[in-house]
Amino acid sequence: MSARRKAVRTDQELECPKIDAALREAGLDLVLIPDGAGENALIDAVADAELLLMCYTPITARVIAAAPKLKGIVKYGVGVDAIDIAAARARRIPVVNVPEYAEETVAEGAFALMIALAKKLQPIGREMAAQGWAWPTPRWLGNDLAGKTLALVGTGKIGRSMARMGGAGFRMRVLGFDPNVSAEAMAAAGIEKCDDLHAMLAQADFVSVHAVLNDQSRGLIDAAALAAMRPSAFLVNVARGAIVDEMALLRALQGRRIAGAALDVYSTEPLALTGHPLSALFGMDNVILFPHLTFYTAEAMERLEEDTLARCFEILEGRPVEIRSHDPRLRAQEHGVAFID
Repeated sequence: MSARRKAVRTDQELECPKIDAALREAGLDLVLIPDGAGENALIDAVADAELLLMCYTPITARVIAAAPKLKGIVKYGVGVDAIDIAAARARRIPVVNVPEYAEETVAEGAFALMIALAKKLQPIGREMAAQGWAWPTPRWLGNDLAGKTLALVGTGKIGRSMARMGGAGFRMRVLGFDPNVSAEAMAAAGIEKCDDLHAMLAQADFVSVHAVLNDQSRGLIDAAALAAMRPSAFLVNVARGAIVDEMALLRALQGRRIAGAALDVYSTEPLALTGHPLSALFGMDNVILFPHLTFYTAEAMERLEEDTLARCFEILEGRPVEIRSHDPRLRAQEHGVAFID
């Protein structure tokens, strides 16, 4: 039986050559697990692993229980809702994410999607590809962003970057709903705090979702929230699919009760042309579907790989792993961690 140390990385489709090479150069056996491999395949892989890296694949209590040598779980990304953190804490296994690598990047992606919706870039692009030209008829009439109202659901670092782009860049009025951020902190970022979500949505021309997925935010943008939006308003979601009631959103779009939506995230990923609950969104001229790639730039991936490796080697070398996220689920950990403000 091999005495070499072992690491497992899920979601091998997200290529991370620097991470993989560095772990192998450090003498670890690295096992890559593809998306959709299933819980049992992961359980088999982690049986003798010291390190587990994940991005999207759920890390359940069963997986954690099956890994007696496990020293740490690294989310190479931001959201930790797919990890059973309570099960890891019970085993004193630190869980860490990489929260800072793509804050500006994702905000840029959200803003690009918002502009694309407003200017009808996707349907006009389709018309150009099919016909070679598009005349200025009402079908192609777009919208300005300048002077409009942008409502942010979640005003963390990505939301505040979005606020700066919209406010300073496009002279937009920026509103924010976030029970965890004070009015003073929002004001410093150029955001007007709103305590009533539906009242905020009723004022918005554009709604952009940047909340963390947790028990409080799951399904936050539900049928009632969508009904509070103006028929002329657009929704952008680059956070997590489950923050939005996706079936209610589908109905609202089909009924033209809101003007359109741009989505980068979905409760069930990957999306599919057929057989997916949201397959009906394909082909809608007022919808832009992006494949969870607003984070994916050369610069962000370089930062992601560097920060991920730093956390991995902290775990492997028995040093406290740096927790840079302020997610209370991560901040509640008591063993093997060091909190960085």
